[in-house]
Amino acid sequence: MAEHPAAAGGGGGGGDVSLQDVLTGRIDGAQRTENGSNMIRVFVSSTFTDMSSERKALLEKAYPEVLAFCRSLGMVFEVVDLCWGIRSDSFGDHEVCEIFLQEIKSCQRISAGPAFIALLGNRYGHRTLPRVIPEKQFEVLLSKLSKSPDGVKQLNKWFLKDNNAVPPTYILQPITTHFPHYSDLRPESGSQRDENLLSWRLTETQVLQLLRSAATDAEAAGDITEEQKQLYFTSVTAQEFEQGLWKDSSEQSALLFVREIPSQRGKDGPKRFAKYLDLRGDGLLDKEVQGLLASLKSRLYATRKEILNLHCVELNKGSIDPMRKEHAQYLDAICEQFVSQMKVRIEAVVNSPVVGRRRRLWGNIEEEREEISDWVVEEVLRHATMSTKLCRSLHGREGLLGKLCCAMWESTNVHHSPLVVHGDAGMGKTALLCKVAQEMRSVFEAGVVVVIRLLSDRHPQRPDIDHVLRGVCFQICLACGLAPPSHPTANTHLELLPFFWDVLTKVSDQGDTLLIILDAVDQLSDQHHAHKLHWMPADLPPNVHLIVSMETNSEVFANMRLKLKSLASFFEVDRLSRDEGKQMMESYLLASQRTLTPAQSDGVLQSFEQTGSPLHLTLILSAAKRWTSFTLLTATHLGPNTQEMMSRLFLMLEEKHGKELVGGALGYITLARGGLLEAELRDLMSLDDDIVCEVYRYSLPPSPSLIRLPPLLWARLRRDLQDQLEERWTSGVATIAFNNRHLCEAVSARYLTSQRRGQKLKILAEYFLGRWSGKLKPVALPGLSLLLSDRKVPPQPLWFAPGLANIRKLEELPHHLLHAGLWEELRQEVIGSAEWLYCKMRVCGVSSVIRDLDQCSQYMDCTETRLIRDTLVLIKSSLDFLDGHMEPFLFYAELLARLFSLARPFSSVIGQLCSQCEESLLMCPEPVLIPKCSFLQQPGGALQHTLTGLLGGVLCVHVSVEAGLLVAGSEDGTVAVWSLADQRLVHSLLGHTGAVLSVKVVGIAAHCFSLAADGSLRRWSLIDGQQQLCIQEAVPVDSTPSSVFLHLSEELICVYTRTQVKMWKPTGAELLLLSSSDDEDDGLMVLGVLGAAVVRLGDSGLVRISHPVNESQTVETQPDSSPQRSLTPVKSVTLPKRGKVFVVSKEGFLHQISTTEKQTAVPFPLVPSLLSVTEDEKILIAGSERTLSLFNINRDSVDRFLDLQHDDNVLSGCVSSDCRLLVSGAADQLIRIWSVTTGALLDTLCGSDAPVTSVVLYYGFVVSASTAAAGVHLWNLKYDTDHKPVAHIPAGCAHVVVAKDSDRVFYVRQQNQTEVISWNNNTGCLSERLAVSAEVCCLELAQNKRLLFCGLNTGTVLIYPLALPQETLCLPPPESLSRVLCLAVSSQEKHMAVAYEDSICLFEITTRDSFPAVEGPLQRLPLSLLHAPLSSMALLSDRRLLYGTSCGEVRFHDFCNGSSSDLEAHRGRVTCVTVSNWGTRALVGSEDAVLRLWSLSPLVLDHTMEYKGFFFEGVLSAAFSESDQFVFTGSQDRTVKVWDVATGDLLYVQYVYSPVVRMVTVRSGFVALSQQGCVIREEFRCPEHVSPDYNPLRNVKARYRITSREKTGQPVQQRPGSDLEHYNPALFNLDLVGRLREKPSSACLIL
Repeated sequence: MAEHPAAAGGGGGGGDVSLQDVLTGRIDGAQRTENGSNMIRVFVSSTFTDMSSERKALLEKAYPEVLAFCRSLGMVFEVVDLCWGIRSDSFGDHEVCEIFLQEIKSCQRISAGPAFIALLGNRYGHRTLPRVIPEKQFEVLLSKLSKSPDGVKQLNKWFLKDNNAVPPTYILQPITTHFPHYSDLRPESGSQRDENLLSWRLTETQVLQLLRSAATDAEAAGDITEEQKQLYFTSVTAQEFEQGLWKDSSEQSALLFVREIPSQRGKDGPKRFAKYLDLRGDGLLDKEVQGLLASLKSRLYATRKEILNLHCVELNKGSIDPMRKEHAQYLDAICEQFVSQMKVRIEAVVNSPVVGRRRRLWGNIEEEREEISDWVVEEVLRHATMSTKLCRSLHGREGLLGKLCCAMWESTNVHHSPLVVHGDAGMGKTALLCKVAQEMRSVFEAGVVVVIRLLSDRHPQRPDIDHVLRGVCFQICLACGLAPPSHPTANTHLELLPFFWDVLTKVSDQGDTLLIILDAVDQLSDQHHAHKLHWMPADLPPNVHLIVSMETNSEVFANMRLKLKSLASFFEVDRLSRDEGKQMMESYLLASQRTLTPAQSDGVLQSFEQTGSPLHLTLILSAAKRWTSFTLLTATHLGPNTQEMMSRLFLMLEEKHGKELVGGALGYITLARGGLLEAELRDLMSLDDDIVCEVYRYSLPPSPSLIRLPPLLWARLRRDLQDQLEERWTSGVATIAFNNRHLCEAVSARYLTSQRRGQKLKILAEYFLGRWSGKLKPVALPGLSLLLSDRKVPPQPLWFAPGLANIRKLEELPHHLLHAGLWEELRQEVIGSAEWLYCKMRVCGVSSVIRDLDQCSQYMDCTETRLIRDTLVLIKSSLDFLDGHMEPFLFYAELLARLFSLARPFSSVIGQLCSQCEESLLMCPEPVLIPKCSFLQQPGGALQHTLTGLLGGVLCVHVSVEAGLLVAGSEDGTVAVWSLADQRLVHSLLGHTGAVLSVKVVGIAAHCFSLAADGSLRRWSLIDGQQQLCIQEAVPVDSTPSSVFLHLSEELICVYTRTQVKMWKPTGAELLLLSSSDDEDDGLMVLGVLGAAVVRLGDSGLVRISHPVNESQTVETQPDSSPQRSLTPVKSVTLPKRGKVFVVSKEGFLHQISTTEKQTAVPFPLVPSLLSVTEDEKILIAGSERTLSLFNINRDSVDRFLDLQHDDNVLSGCVSSDCRLLVSGAADQLIRIWSVTTGALLDTLCGSDAPVTSVVLYYGFVVSASTAAAGVHLWNLKYDTDHKPVAHIPAGCAHVVVAKDSDRVFYVRQQNQTEVISWNNNTGCLSERLAVSAEVCCLELAQNKRLLFCGLNTGTVLIYPLALPQETLCLPPPESLSRVLCLAVSSQEKHMAVAYEDSICLFEITTRDSFPAVEGPLQRLPLSLLHAPLSSMALLSDRRLLYGTSCGEVRFHDFCNGSSSDLEAHRGRVTCVTVSNWGTRALVGSEDAVLRLWSLSPLVLDHTMEYKGFFFEGVLSAAFSESDQFVFTGSQDRTVKVWDVATGDLLYVQYVYSPVVRMVTVRSGFVALSQQGCVIREEFRCPEHVSPDYNPLRNVKARYRITSREKTGQPVQQRPGSDLEHYNPALFNLDLVGRLREKPSSACLIL
């Protein structure tokens, strides 16, 4: 098994190595001491019978308490009690003593604290025959028995010489060799077994006497040492004590319990205490053994007094009876001592530093963030240690090794391809690559950085490519002094890939040499379609080398052959020759201190030659090293291939240990997702009734009420599997797993049939659920009725202690619940558990949770699972920015804000999840906002993917249906290419310096053309993303998308504008330049290009059709029979199949210009801004303002058959290939799906959040884009409408107000629009349009009286009574006709103030004949010409007005007495003025990140709150709580904040992804409207007392300072002491976020 680095220390030839040595891969022959073990594994030593009561008490009482204690400290607790459940050694193979000693060493190696528990009573223990005696020593003993021929014969009968051992030894034969029924437990063999038992006891005694006699004589003669002699006198227990107590004499490493029995009464003879005393065969007390026991105790009392726990107990009827009071007290005392002393020692371990710093606890989410180098070093060490080990197993391959090294050496200074090593499974590819790494370190000497990853090291788990590349990038960056990726980059696939490629280039530019070795890339999971190898660069820069390996018959190899053109990059690993196999065999046996007889060697090589596979040979040698020289070749059972060899291994194990035990143990190891702790494996086998029934088939368990697997059975099996198992250390915890994935496959094939797999997966699932902890599990043992027994398995809580998670449960439970078919438990315990989702997200990362849910979706047809998975994808970016350290209540709030509206239609899982989130938020001991609606982007609906990769708005898109590719050009000059099959960014084509105006794919995805505003036309290869052609000055610089056209054919490349045409051959050679300035007839306008024909229009009205390529005659024609009819083109579209150009004129006609037919003109009812035709040229699509019209195209005319009305201007449209569906995009940010046949509106898709300027239909999907957004959206038209999100108002509206019941929203989308839209928020659709006479300047709403006020730029104020939709009131403009700047309504809605450019007027809101009316102006406040324009104001109920200006001035005016006073000014525009509900306080906010909270009676400044976030500054909206105790603010930094009015303290910050532009007070909270158009409804809860340690900025990156006045009116010192004078958010290093988060000042993350 592998050795834990922490326990290994700095062993090896090289000693300890530095961090830099580890990162650069220079650790051959050395190990680096890293984080210590987080395991406490203790071996319990006692004799088989006399301490059984104590062991049982410890098992039932003490171990569970210590286990819980360890778990609460982040430690793993395991007990190894090999005597439990075993009455005596009945196996007959003499291995028990060696197993016991091996287990003690293992505990001492693994355990971070106590490792040995000694229980000693009045038995010395069994003194066994040694299994192995060295040759020289045995022959010395034989010489001392020369006078006893019978003795010599007896020894030679039982000990046979093994010449395969180096040096040779004598081996004690198994008891069954001469007593075949010794281990036969079948009832029918009972008498024979009893006879064999008696015979063996007699024989053992005789042989021991012979050996002791000979050893005594030999020691006296000086032929052997005293220590060698004691081997024949010492008991197994004494040997255990020697190893556990004296070879490791640390006080903290062991506990000692001794039980003394006082002198018994005379009538109590020795036989009465046979279980507790050592007796001779005749039933009398063994004086010799009692003397040895007394000597052992004397030594213990003298040397280990500090750990001694001595008890004196009088037996009752020859036994310990737990029912007796004194015995119960004695057992309780032992348990209490054990628990207390173990706790002291374990606490000391936890508090002790490891490598000079605090120990990192397993599963702890509250300790400070782990440094990057920690996990990188752990990963590097793991792979490097395995690599070093595998190097030793490589033999031969010198020729292939030389070729690989030469290929790298020769390509060092040039660009080159990766190298590919391939071959069949088991051919030694991994060992070869490890050897390459070792050799290249010496070739390139000290300057090389070697990165090696063995991707099958964690089988059966398959690593995802992101995890691999993340670790590789971090190692390279740390080793080469480069900046590592930020956390969002490292956790985002699309950002990680270019970072990886860029790192390779930077390393090359630095002149460093880098070697990356990725073994078994075919074992990657196919997440992000890793098997297609898009992540792998096909061209490597100088000094950078990449070697990968894979199986020849894998999909990955086939893709690699397509990726790399040169066969010189491929190297095949062929089978080994016989000589190479012989060399490997000799090396292996030498390391094992073994050899083989010639016949055995020949048999091994003959079997190996059939495959030539190193793996096959390794399996043979694993068995062969156990052969003795007297093992017959016929008994070796050599398999002709790897699979057969594995089968024979399993068969041998079954014969020795039992089929159920072997199949169960191997099956559980195989099925475990990440290996198993040994304690877990013993627990699982104890829960497996098939194993329990096999174990207790012929004997009863020690106690019917407590049934477990005897640990010795697993220890014996593990000893025989030591070459096939490995320890996997993660975070100081060791699990066991197979060291070869082929073994997993063989185990699955043999033991995990469909039914058995399901049974074992269910046991695994129930174990990690904790279903049988503390409960009785039924079992039907052979020959007995049903028993209810405790299996003593531990509980499995999600949290072991606050902040300490149950990692094993998190890792294993979802997998086993899913594959066991326990889907209801999976939904309840995992998918629908808010606590589970948060816990796993914090511990394992949100990507891990998403992978779990992805796996669930593959097997379960569960809509709710997919919706929750999509929710986490939406949250992922925020979590990545926070490094996963999001507080639980913030996480619950975000879940609730996304899933709230889905709770009712999906009540079973999502409803449960939302209820849990809400309950947790209600119980939060800190201030918290609780969402009461879905206001963040929710999962589900038609929107499937947002394709990213562009930085600017998308100006053009083109879909290649044949190739399944989407190409888009953006205003930042980038062309992005995505695969629509897997939504993967294939290429980012960089080269243009201006906006990309047009893109087109030609051929079958071979090439792509792009035309840009920098004037260039470029052709790109879509295979490798390289530029193939660049034509400068193809179009005028700074052209717009609507002014240039790209026409492609097999013969020509054509680019034209309205004034010129340029044509080239496909090679790029220019053929002809046509422009109006070059023609005789000035003013020619290009209408279109048909094939090679150019259609132009002259000022005279003549249409000229020329053929510049073949220089044929130019044709001139009049577009209509009436020469008087003029033609002023508005829009044109070409119909290449019909050979026509359609031109719509300003005069209201559609002209059909044909290259072969008569030109016609027909009346056309529209002046279109959008004009296109379907692919089959049967339907004409025309869009004009809010109408989209469809026309059938006839030979000489068009017939309008459909008019589709929209709520805003139509910007794009597309008809499906079967002409059944029409998709349209509009300025209101909605996509509409129409039926072409009926004109019915089939669906409306919301979520674009920008005007939809491009739509394309691709099978059942819609591709949409906007010039105002960088992403491309992919919509599925076959989505489940049950989870369709309710539409919201368009994002970025110029003016908005929201009703406090949140049912109505009123908005003006653009500043120049002359209508107000009423939006029904419940139904998600437009309610009505309120026409206005001029441009709207501001909106205000009287919430209770339901009056909508609309201020116009003409000075008019329109008033809409919402209860009377047909009525409109009007306040005429002032005499100056000044425009309205802002409006304000008093809290009691009795008055309103209107701010004009030159004055502020006060009006009264009243009723007249039950009809609302506005009287006034009652008073007027003139403003000087120099007065800055008002930007915000608030009106109090007592006619006082507080207002702010665009220059930051703040003034308070009393309309009652005409007095005015200036308040402290702001440094920026005043954006928000809000008064409290009771009129006692006011809040003024501005763009300068300063809030001022004023007391209005008297007028004094209470608090100045300065807040600077990472992104933007400034307050946009505010509302006081209903009680005026708190004030809510919505800010430009996309957060909602809650402030304490009395103290000015910041109580809570919530990130809502969009600036909040309006807020209205409601009971217990507020209703708000975001700039994105979403209505936010939240409730605020705050405890009466907030902890002084509470930091509201734990999850945001910002700083704030509060300056308050004392009651005397004097300002106090700022709080909390953060200096904002020189604060610059742009200077923040995002990688230091974790450190800032821990400071109680106010520096933290913002999303």
